[in-house]
This record gives sequence, structure tokens and C-alpha cells, in this order.
Amino acid sequence: MVVPPNPLQENDRMDRLPDPCMMVIFGASGDLTRRKLIPALLDIHRQGLLPSTFTVLGVARTSMAHDGFREYLRQAISDAGELGEGEQKLWNDFASGLHYVSLDPSIPSEYDRLREMMSSLRDERHLPENTLFYLATPPNLYAPIVQSLGRVGMNSNVSSEAWVRIIIEKPFGVDLDSARMLNKTVHDVFNEHQVYRIDHYLGKETVQNLLVFRFANGIFEPVWNRNYIDHVQITAAESVGVENRGGYYEQAGAMRDMVQNHMLQLLALTAMEPPVLFDAQQVRDEKHKVFQAMRPVAAGDVHRLAVRAQYTDGTVGGRPVRGYTQEKGVLPRSTTETYVALKLAVDNWRWAGVPFYIRSGKCLPKRVTEIAIQFKQTPHHLFTRLPAGHLESNTIAIRIQPDEGISLKFSSKIPGSAMRMRPVTMDFRYGSSFGGRLSDAYTRLLLDCMLGDATLYARGDSVEAAWSLITPILEGWGSNPNSQVYRYPAGSWGPKEAEAMLETEGRRWRFP
Repeated sequence: MVVPPNPLQENDRMDRLPDPCMMVIFGASGDLTRRKLIPALLDIHRQGLLPSTFTVLGVARTSMAHDGFREYLRQAISDAGELGEGEQKLWNDFASGLHYVSLDPSIPSEYDRLREMMSSLRDERHLPENTLFYLATPPNLYAPIVQSLGRVGMNSNVSSEAWVRIIIEKPFGVDLDSARMLNKTVHDVFNEHQVYRIDHYLGKETVQNLLVFRFANGIFEPVWNRNYIDHVQITAAESVGVENRGGYYEQAGAMRDMVQNHMLQLLALTAMEPPVLFDAQQVRDEKHKVFQAMRPVAAGDVHRLAVRAQYTDGTVGGRPVRGYTQEKGVLPRSTTETYVALKLAVDNWRWAGVPFYIRSGKCLPKRVTEIAIQFKQTPHHLFTRLPAGHLESNTIAIRIQPDEGISLKFSSKIPGSAMRMRPVTMDFRYGSSFGGRLSDAYTRLLLDCMLGDATLYARGDSVEAAWSLITPILEGWGSNPNSQVYRYPAGSWGPKEAEAMLETEGRRWRFP
């Protein structure tokens, strides 16, 4: 049995720089590498946290020389405004570590050439054997790449001091069976402690701050339970449609694209118990317990606990938007959901009887992701006979994006001789409190992986547990001919059926 390295404590993380290593990016000519990975690595370099010999080896089918790869990325960085004035030397220093090899990652025999290229670069740049593989490819290449790396022996370290890790992008499977199969394929080649399943939502500053907010402040944790909380709402709203990704979205839909990964991860962080220590093992253990405690949605309850819908013609931000079925790559009679709302339950001591409502949709009025903790009303309505005496419930809203921050809504007396009240908000914003620009989520996550800290990455058993909750809902939609795909105009907050889900219980959605 291979024993994973000791968990990395947070104070150790802050005191350490990553070991010199080579990062091999499969899919290096693609959009993810250009828009996210290279800007994140450049940001780490800007902070002085990359070793001078850090090396990137880009791998893709596109024919390109080293200098062509560097110029392609420099242009993308400049066009996106990621390279500031006077940072040309910074880029030149960083770009000296960028290299490229053209090969087809689906062909096993190509990996002998890849291994030779990596060996040559190590000798040239005096690098140890530390290696980080990044699968920035379509999901159908995950298994072939993993198997080919194992075939040529690039899945294990040559010496006891070196390490080999692999980052796998979402989607990790399309249902429970495919996730299990992919996990088995990966575990046949890599040990679990080598595998980092990335979810960029977990790298966002406010998501990390949720743990600090809950467990480092004595005033919040005592009321973070069924005795004081009425319900929890988690919203991930996008103002854009599927844009040019209609073909992909037809296979995914909002449930697979957003709910199974991002939103269930946010739910787990909201509902988890305090870990004994703040390290990867303890945090991920507590998150997994949440998945285990979540009540399965029975086939007969899918229509009541899950609403799916598609956007139709409408207007978002004053801009006309055509309906989903008119998008390129979308079937005219598509039943793929662009909006989903769920009512979920966590059956444990802390959360018994507290519903968790989650919703995600495209072409909604604004782009916003938040976790809203709605507290119960006061037990005795002392002010009900006074003018404007209706008391709104207290709410803690944790904004993930944009304008990262946390707000607390409570009732206050309006100045004057009369006893009048209205809700007011205390608002904490990262930008105004700490200044500067927040690093992108990929910056934190890539740095964590290089440091061997898996706290913000999804574990294999938890991925399967999340799919075990979502797959029956997808199957219920597919097998029930009476299951409806509702409609909502682009620019609205979703279908009326989603509103009715809460209204029948005396609740309503927030409009952040």
C-alpha cells in the first residue's frame, strides 16, 4: 500500500515555495491553456513563487515550434490585458521556460517521444523528476492519456524525493457509471494522492473564506444549524447563453455542467462539520460525509423536487437574445435544460428539516453566484402592531462572484419619533477591504497542486457520491414521458414552476 505524503498544513504552505518541476499540459493549443492556465502561471511568477527552472511542456496536435508557442501565448496574454506596462522582462523570464511538442495524445506510441522530450528538457534545465500533468483536453482523451502515461512508466517517481501528480478537468464522467469507470482507469495507473480533480469554483477567494467565516468566528458557528436556520439557497446565475458551445451543451445541460460539480461542492462546504485539523484529509473527509448524508431523490419525487427549463426569446441587459433551440448546434426539439432548480436535504443532526435550494441557469438577468443563509423569524413578533412592523428574516449572503464578499441583513429602526423599521445590510467586500486585484482561481489551485495540497480539489469517492445523487434525477427525466421541460424568457429569473417550488412552502427565491 502506498502511503500518501503527510498533509500540508496552511502555515507550511505559506512558508514554502513549490519544488522545481515540469508541468506537461495536454491540450496546450486550446482555449483553457490560453485563457486560464498560462495567465495563472504568469501570476504565480509575478508573485515570485515559481522556481527559476520551472518548465512548461505544451502538448497538442497543432504543429508549432517553441518560439511560435511562446508568441501565441504572449499575444493571448496581451490581448486579455494580463500583461501590464513594463512587464516585458517579466514575460521574457517566464517564457524562457515554455516549450512545445506536437504529437497526438490519442496514439500510445507517441508517448515514447514525449518521454524523450521531457528527459532532454530536464537535462537542459537541470530539473529534478518532479512532474505535473494537466489534462486540458476533451474528456474522451482522459482515459487514453492516463493509460499511455502508465504504459511508458511516467506515472511514478524515479526517486523517493520526486513526485508525479495529475490534474484532471471537469467533467469527470457524465453519470455515476462513467465516473466509476474513469476513477478505476485513473486508479489503475495513479494512486489517489497523486490525482487532483479540479473544480475552479473551489479556488475562488470567497469559497475559501467560507471556511474561515464559519470556523474562525465564534459568533457564527453556534447558530449554523437547524435550530436557527430556516433554509439555504445556493444560486449560480449566468447572463450569457450557450454562445458557441451548443454542441457541448446538448450533451451536458445545466445539471451536468454546473450542479453535479460546482454547486454540490458549495453545498458541502456550507453544510460540513468542523474538521479536526485544517488539512486536505480532514476537510475532504467532512465534505464527503455531507454527500453521504444527502437524501436520495426517489424517481416518484423528481417532478416535485427538481425543475428543469430552457430559455426562450427575450432580452438580457437590453440586448435581444434568441431562444436556446435556435442556437447553433442545438436540436430544434431539444429537451436539454439550461436552467435547473432542486430541493435537497442533508439528513444529519445539524441539518435535519432544513431544505437546501439550489438553482443554476443561463440567460438570467445578471451574472452572480452566492450562498444565502436564511435564518428563522424571531419566536415572538413584538413589533407587529407598529407601522411598517413586518420583520424580514436575517440573511447572510456569501457572494462568490462578482464583487466577492459577505453581507448580513438585519432589521433596524428608522430615525425619528415613530417606531418604524426597515432591513439594512452590513456589507464586506474584498476589493474595498483589502485592495488590489484578486488572483484567479486557477492561480491558487495550480500553486496548491505544486505544493501537494489537495484541500481544494475533489476526491474520487466524493465525485462518485455526487453523481449517485444526480444520476437518478437525470434518469427520472429521461424515463418519464410526462416529465416537462418548462420555458422561461431570457432575462427573467427562471420559470414560474421554480418559484412555485418555494411558494408552496411559504418561501421565495432571493433576487441578488
